[in-house]
Amino acid sequence: MTIDYAHAREMMVEQQVRPWDVLDTRVLEVLARLPREAFVAESHRALAYADVELPLGHGQKMMKPVIEGRMLQALDLQPGDEVLEVGTGSGFITACLGDLAREVLSLEIQPELAERARQNLDATKLGSNVRIEVADALDWQTQRHFDAICITAAVDTIPPQFLKLLRPGGRMFIIQGNSPVMAAQLVRADGSIESLFETDIAYLQGAAPAPQFQL
Repeated sequence: MTIDYAHAREMMVEQQVRPWDVLDTRVLEVLARLPREAFVAESHRALAYADVELPLGHGQKMMKPVIEGRMLQALDLQPGDEVLEVGTGSGFITACLGDLAREVLSLEIQPELAERARQNLDATKLGSNVRIEVADALDWQTQRHFDAICITAAVDTIPPQFLKLLRPGGRMFIIQGNSPVMAAQLVRADGSIESLFETDIAYLQGAAPAPQFQL
């Protein structure tokens, strides 16, 4: 059976993403245009536009489209923005960020995923303004600062070193809390926090809660 991916993409936007209060026309246009199926393993390609997480390997998963849409909308990216992404994954969100902003630096702790994401971006001719670096974001050091930071995995507590990377007026999307109830938040450089919605996703490697000792 041949899948009409263009139609599936349109249905994803109109039946999943838009009804979940994603109304930013630039975000909707990007999600309606970029080929999400090209970033999904062939064995899961039929589910590329379904309302499910998709496995990427190494315990990581591709977010549901509705969460991707809310995340991109919350960041309110501008054409001149420099963006840091933590967790490249498949490279799909990386491509979306690159389409909406001027430049993206994406950190991925798993070399295999970083290489696959780069291949996905090259194959789709997306991400010319994207650089992927293999690094543990929790130990990563830089003198750079960013207009926006996109954390694509959950944390138990917000790492303070991420906030220090924001420029004045910058903002960070991050999902915090204990599974199965986590809060997606927009954290601004001034320390203010806006709670956006509840969800449950995998933790960033090294950012999960400490195991609870039980008698």
